[in-house]
Amino acid sequence: MSFPRLTGILLHPISLPSRGGIGDFGPEAYAFLDFLASSRQGLWQVLPLGPPANGNSPYSSTSAFAGNPLLVSLDRLAERGWIEPSRLSSLPDSVGNIDYGQVRAVKLPLLAEAAKRFLCRAPADARSRFDCFCEENSWWLEDFILYDALRERYEKQVWSQWPRELARREAKALDTARHELAETLQIRRAIQFFFYEQWHALRLYCAQRAIRVVGDIAIFVDYDSADVWAHPDLFRLNGNLEPEVVSGVPPDAFSATGQRWGNPLYDWNAMRAQSYEWWIQRLRWATQTCDFIRLDHFRGFAQFWEIPANEATAIHGRWVDGPSDELFHKLREALGSLPFFAEDLGVITPDVTALRERHQIPGMAVLQFAFGDPGAHIYLPHRLTADRVIYTGTHDNDTTLGWWRTAGDHERRAVEALVGRCEDGVNWALIRLAQSSVASLSVVPLQDVLGLGSEARLNTPSKHEGNYHWRYQAGSLKREVAEKLAGLAEVTDRMPQGAPPPPAEEFVA
Repeated sequence: MSFPRLTGILLHPISLPSRGGIGDFGPEAYAFLDFLASSRQGLWQVLPLGPPANGNSPYSSTSAFAGNPLLVSLDRLAERGWIEPSRLSSLPDSVGNIDYGQVRAVKLPLLAEAAKRFLCRAPADARSRFDCFCEENSWWLEDFILYDALRERYEKQVWSQWPRELARREAKALDTARHELAETLQIRRAIQFFFYEQWHALRLYCAQRAIRVVGDIAIFVDYDSADVWAHPDLFRLNGNLEPEVVSGVPPDAFSATGQRWGNPLYDWNAMRAQSYEWWIQRLRWATQTCDFIRLDHFRGFAQFWEIPANEATAIHGRWVDGPSDELFHKLREALGSLPFFAEDLGVITPDVTALRERHQIPGMAVLQFAFGDPGAHIYLPHRLTADRVIYTGTHDNDTTLGWWRTAGDHERRAVEALVGRCEDGVNWALIRLAQSSVASLSVVPLQDVLGLGSEARLNTPSKHEGNYHWRYQAGSLKREVAEKLAGLAEVTDRMPQGAPPPPAEEFVA
């Protein structure tokens, strides 16, 4: 699929300065979208929106379909009468980085309280929308809420450690659990409904301002997830329902032992036997949730690194063929156009590039990677084509100012040889370089727009603590910054055109 020529901002909703200690879909999200509109930005890119499984990474989720309850705005629920505004006084301070333990301890009980009130008092129109949501999404919702309730009952033990009859989904045991957990299941349905309505209300607000939303799909799912529990036949599990092989990437110049991610690998033969229905459902859901989709670790669709589960590192893995063209043919048959672009960074073999090009899926380029040596110049603007999405950096990179402060002399000389000395900072030099490129989409992390250093880095891939905590401070989105972005969008021919509206529904939660 070819994309329009647009520019936009990468900001995960958790990084909004919302009241309650974590960003959400409330007033600050709308203020941010107003800033995008005044800046003539046509894109808002987010990270995966699911509930985190291990740690706080949005790329490790307990569901490929459910929404993260922490993103639900209690302020919006209070406006609708589902919780008394006075009950929100206990929410954490909105200033500073995210303290997940504190946020969960305070916010989740308030969400449950709002859900109970909604279930008891919702007027007919709201109740009808809720019933419709539950019916239309039962194919993923019912498995998720039961899994989530059981996970809480068994103190977050991995599902394979639950009583055998529940781990193996014996019908009688599941019926008993549904009966015993009926009240909490209904609360979880309501919270997912809140998430759905608030997110789609935001999308409608975006469409009214010609802003398209870019979503993100991680190729693998977490073992500790409703998806693996509900569909063990689609994954490479042994007789004890534990992974026999797991995901990762092989050793390279950055890691002598490679990366062992640990996600269970798909049983692609089983997927094929079911005509890839699970993947079709997953990506149909994604396209109903966002306008464009970034496919993480795209090379895994061509070949993936298979690691025996009993190996502690990624050294003793092997490359195995993925579903390749067959999957994308099935997706196109089911979905029509494929509004995807590929995360194809790093060492990419010709077969991966050929797969991407055959299906007209644009790739990525990151300017921070472009100055190390002549081989890295493939990411420079003069080497790109329109079927690219260019970034100054991504959520996995340091901010551009942080990168610059640790860059080697060779990289610094290369940057200055290309762009000269930039009085308003190397971050703006790279922003201009990205937006003046021929790449169809240009995306800049908000940290680079605000000129922030390493203290604002969102994620360090090799670091296991302290990731996904950063939030920008209220008052950071200055008019002069919006004017600067707007002028750049105009001169680089990236002014937003009318975005297609999402389905015409009323979203009021």
